[in-house]
Amino acid sequence: MKPVSSAFRRLAHACRRGFPAIVLPLLFLPLSTRADDAALFEGVRAADMRIAAIGWRLAVANARLCDRTEPGTGMQLHVLDQYGGPQREAAARHFGFATPVAVEGVLPGSPAEQAGLRADDSLVRVGSVEIAKLPGKAGKADRLDAAHLAIAALPVDASIEVDALRAGRPVHVTIRPIRTCNSRFEMTDDFNAASTGTAVQVGAGFLEDYPDEQIAVVVAHEFAHNILRHRDRLIARGVDYGLLSGFGANVKYFRQTEVQADLLSVYLLANAGYPLRATTAFWKRFGPSKAGGILRSRSHPAWRDRVATFEAEIAKAETISARPVVPPILGERDKPLDGDWQSILVRN
Repeated sequence: MKPVSSAFRRLAHACRRGFPAIVLPLLFLPLSTRADDAALFEGVRAADMRIAAIGWRLAVANARLCDRTEPGTGMQLHVLDQYGGPQREAAARHFGFATPVAVEGVLPGSPAEQAGLRADDSLVRVGSVEIAKLPGKAGKADRLDAAHLAIAALPVDASIEVDALRAGRPVHVTIRPIRTCNSRFEMTDDFNAASTGTAVQVGAGFLEDYPDEQIAVVVAHEFAHNILRHRDRLIARGVDYGLLSGFGANVKYFRQTEVQADLLSVYLLANAGYPLRATTAFWKRFGPSKAGGILRSRSHPAWRDRVATFEAEIAKAETISARPVVPPILGERDKPLDGDWQSILVRN
């Protein structure tokens, strides 16, 4: 994968999911020709598919660890609503949007690829989901969220009939999905990484600076938050997000979820066949330059302690040959958070 250009990162910041700048005119971007448009849009597509491929590998390999599953298709979706200002018309032209929701890409070997779906197919109906009836508005990702949630709610073990438009012509395929964990995986901007309960979002900056096996460390950590229902459990505790997350009684709960996610991520990576030592390689590089700051350092354990915790858990995981490993930490997801992060963290 070639390094992500600064122009691409600005486009990712302005044009991708959920960012306010999506509706601003992007006069600072060099989009004076269709060739410029094509290069930047294909850069966005390639980066999004890179994140999607890592997430798909993790979601398939760890389906037995997830109590919330979905019919996995291998489609990566995007919506025209995501593109604002001058980008909207250019995106519609480049990606061939004929309906509000289209296939951004299809993962190799996935049920969608086997069924014959292709990138830039515009979706009309997916099972019982009628795309035209999904709510959404320009400059927002609401329709994308609605599409994912509706498709995820389809029966896991039943075939899915899909109607689409390909270069203006109707296409009908039958997808035979596989059971996967209920999460989607997508690119956002900069060095942000987040989990929403049903989605994992990883910033474009990671794609520029880290190899896939280390990006998988970031994806697996955020994915672990979803599997362990951390957002729901933090809300149940009444914690404050944002600037207040690093202060008061909030701290112990956030730190507990961070350490739990680190521990589970080791087994998610192991089950998907990623090298476990990529975790410590990532943190030894990322930690000194990016894991500081007063707020982050209060709500997250010290990066050196996280490395020590990873090393101890990897030593345990490497003694287990069976796959998939179903670690004891999964038993925590049905329990209220108690704020005990000290007993599960290994000090450097």
